[in-house]
This record gives sequence, C-alpha cells and structure tokens, in this order.
Amino acid sequence: MQFRRGLVCLLCLAVFAAAGMIFTARAQQGGAAATPHPAAPQAPASQPTRTAGQQFKNVQVLKDVPADQLISAMQFITASLGVDCEYCHVERAFDKDDKKPKLAARKMMEMVANINKENFDGHREVTCNSCHRGAAHPMAIPAITSDTKPMMMAGGEAIPASEPPNAEDLLDKYLAAEGGTSALKKIMSRVQKGTITAFGDQQFPIEIYSQAPDKRFSVTHFKQGDSITAYNGKDGWLQTQARVHVMNAQEKAEAHIDADIAFAANVRTMYAKFTTRPGEQIDGHDTWMVVGRTEGQPPLRLYLDQKTGLLVRMVRYTDSPLGYNPTQIDYSDYRDADGVKVPYQWTLARPGNHFTIKVTELQQNVPVDDAKFVPPPPQPAH
Repeated sequence: MQFRRGLVCLLCLAVFAAAGMIFTARAQQGGAAATPHPAAPQAPASQPTRTAGQQFKNVQVLKDVPADQLISAMQFITASLGVDCEYCHVERAFDKDDKKPKLAARKMMEMVANINKENFDGHREVTCNSCHRGAAHPMAIPAITSDTKPMMMAGGEAIPASEPPNAEDLLDKYLAAEGGTSALKKIMSRVQKGTITAFGDQQFPIEIYSQAPDKRFSVTHFKQGDSITAYNGKDGWLQTQARVHVMNAQEKAEAHIDADIAFAANVRTMYAKFTTRPGEQIDGHDTWMVVGRTEGQPPLRLYLDQKTGLLVRMVRYTDSPLGYNPTQIDYSDYRDADGVKVPYQWTLARPGNHFTIKVTELQQNVPVDDAKFVPPPPQPAH
C-alpha cells in the first residue's frame, strides 16, 4: 500500500496527474518495468471537450463531466475514504460492476449532489469527506481528542491570539526576505541536483532544470527508468519510458507556480484578492497565513514565517467534480544563492503519500538545453 501510493507522488513532482494514478495499479505486476496507462492528448481548442462518458467505459453518474476531470474525482474519493482504486474497481477491468462498493459509490455521489442541490443552492458544501474523514465507513460518532480547543466568543468565533498584519505588508516582507524583485529577476536559470526520498527511506537521484520566466523540467532516475515532469510555460506533460500524460488546465496552473523562479515577486498578479489569518506553528516557526482568492478558482494558502517573512508552507488545491484535492509543500533549509534565498529542502504531501527533495548542488544563470522543454509527440487516444 505505501509503495503504491508513494509511487504516485514520485511520478508527479509538480502535479498529481491521471497517469500517475493508473500507474500505481500496475506497478507491481509481473516484475516488469511499470508504465502508466496512456492518457488521451488534449483536444485542440477548436474541438469540443470530450466528456467522461464519451472517453471511458461504463461511466454513469459523472458521464457529463470533462474527461480530464474524471481521474481527479477518483483521487478525491480515494483520499476521502482512505482506500485504493481496487476497493471499488476490478483491477485491469475498471468498467466492470462486480464490486458492491462501486455500486454504493454511485448512490452516494447522487445523494451528495441532491443534498447540495436541495439545501445549498447547488454549492458544493457537502462532499464524501464530510462524513468519511479518511475512513471507508462514515464517521457517525464524534472522536475524542486531546487537542485544546481555542477560546470562543459569542457567535462561535475563536478569539485571535493577535491581530494579523494586512496581506500587502506580509507579501512585501516575503518578497524582501527572498532578496527583492531586482535580485529575483536577475536569475534567468537554475539547475538543482539532489535526492528524492519516498517509500520510507528509499532514495533516488533527481535533477531539476528551471528557466525564467516559467519553464521547469525535472527528472527522477528510478531503477525501472526515468520519470519526467515538465512545463514550458504553455504545455505540461509527464513521461515515464514511452508513456506520456498531457497536463490538463488545472495541472498546468500548479506546474506554473512551481516553475516561476520569481514567484515571490509575481504572486500578487496571480490572484484577485489576498486576506490574512493567524497561521499555525510549523516546525517551530510561528506563521501568518495569506490566502489568495479569485472568483471561481481554488484558493492558495501561503504560510509565512512571522520573524523572517520566508515561505514555510504552501497549500494549494485542484478542483474536481466532487471536491478539492489538496497539495501541501513545506519548505526549509533556506540558503543564499546569488543574492536570493532558495530552499534546499521541501516536502510535498497529499492525502496518503508524501516525498522529500533535498538539494545537494545548485547552479544559477547557467545554460539549460531548450530541447528539454519541447513536448513529446502526442499519443493516440485509448
């Protein structure tokens, strides 16, 4: 279980893509080198988007959602229930209806949709996670915890420990802590080499090539072969051996954040509004949480160190037909590199899996081969 979930993360350094999810279901079969199920290439803008019902077999409840959103919906279910694909599906025959949990899942999705329609004006207030909370069976009985509850005011609002600064001031401090706009804009390329740790204590070599303003190419060297995640400012893809998954719009939005060398200088332009809340303590650091929002898009949460102003944690979300899928990245070991602060370690976590990257070698403003950012030819739809 741990190996299979962790392998999803290693495939998707920048995003949690559909190919990675199918890959885990095949990773340990036959002792052969694992390859992900090929995803259909994105349709040209002039063509209508294919629905899940058109592209996949025996999709019933979610048949009208875009095909590239179906896997993200399945990821939301696996995270909400703490299960793997085979809990509901027959391995290698996902279209079969042989398992009762799959039939129950259809009824539950319809039930949740009706609850939101009839009680919340169609807004997605209730999801699978509202009742399951990471368990296969709904959590009907309140849990007893030892956590101390915050003091409450009349109306149920928590009393804040202190009034947070406004978002603009915190973003200014964050930018200054990273070196300032001028120093960040001087970094035209970055090459990082190190290790990625997953599955407990297993380590693999990794290389990350970045080119301003928003190109990024990372390659992890597995024993079975290399796994690539790439974004060139327009297109994004994941490639393992001969198999290619083309990123959808939400995956590309996440990849764009990872690829932005001057993120601290550019984050203000990415969201329409920023607000501030008291943040939690992270690895001994007191933080402020800055939340970026744009109508109709998932929020972005930045946890900034109250003392240094540096980014300690980022939480972002991809939307699915059933709910938000979260990604949390914790940054540490900041060092000075050509006048800017760069984290030499970060841990990326999603429900059920995580991995840590440690940089051992970093170079900036060195040549990066443009060929790395050329997308592979599209594969035929399956």
